Amino acid sequence: MSLQPIKIFFLSLLALPGCPDRTADTSTNAAPVKPALVSGENNDFNDYWFSGVAELNAYRLQQNRYGETREGEAVLIFVTEPFSLSEQVKIDEPRSTEEEDKVSVLKMNALRRFSTGIYDYSMMSSVFTPISWDKYPHTLKLTCSSQDWCGHSWTQLNRTDDGYRLRQMSYFQAEGDIETNLGEALTEDELFNRLRINPGQVETEKVNLIPGLFFARTAHQKLKPKQARISFKREKEASVRCVVEYLHLDRTLLIDFGSEFPHEIIGWEEIDNGQTTVKAVRNRALRSPYWQRNGNEYAYLRDSLGLRN
Repeated sequence: MSLQPIKIFFLSLLALPGCPDRTADTSTNAAPVKPALVSGENNDFNDYWFSGVAELNAYRLQQNRYGETREGEAVLIFVTEPFSLSEQVKIDEPRSTEEEDKVSVLKMNALRRFSTGIYDYSMMSSVFTPISWDKYPHTLKLTCSSQDWCGHSWTQLNRTDDGYRLRQMSYFQAEGDIETNLGEALTEDELFNRLRINPGQVETEKVNLIPGLFFARTAHQKLKPKQARISFKREKEASVRCVVEYLHLDRTLLIDFGSEFPHEIIGWEEIDNGQTTVKAVRNRALRSPYWQRNGNEYAYLRDSLGLRN
């Protein structure tokens, strides 16, 4: 991906006058987005993302399932980790790994929990995106699991020289077991990481995009790249909206994020076939080394995030 068009795009945005609030004018143009610099170029970035803690975000979730809206909760966890390029797994012992095989990634763990009548759903995805996007321009790995009282399924995308290799196992006959190559494309799920690292690296206009893994699972959609258009709009004074519109799929993703670093994810909405199928609004957030807070004495931190389950 050429960096020059992105630079020109953001320079042109910065020259635009301030856009009015969306409540006053819903036909706003692309809004200025202040790009964050990558690791090594910006001390604020390093101080925030390499301080030994994770960012935990809790959201009030509305999930449409079986034609009804379900109330639930969603969690986004962002944290940096050392990652192996060859094995595409977290490095447990950095000192024993060759330097050329190490890369720092921003990991997003996304969780959704909601009930449908008597039974419940628990879904989780993980996305591993290199911090140095100029050197490593592709997200290296994405995984997704879904559990409900009918059964469970697993999806994994691994970056290869030929694009993304898909492996999928499922309780449902039509959805598994599958192993295939999806080719070159951007992934919908990695946009959350891209916005956190640097909104300026998100390619605008038309892109080949692999739809979200949660969406594919709940909509029983076969995963394959689709053409989509990505743009930015001013939402409020302190936030910007990333708009993802598929051209040959009746689906739109709206991601609201902070216009200033660290570009926190304020919420998102998914619209499928003209209906809002997912809406998440952030309730609370905190920064914590959660992997060290696994004793019963730390259960109060769940109350700090407003988590019920």
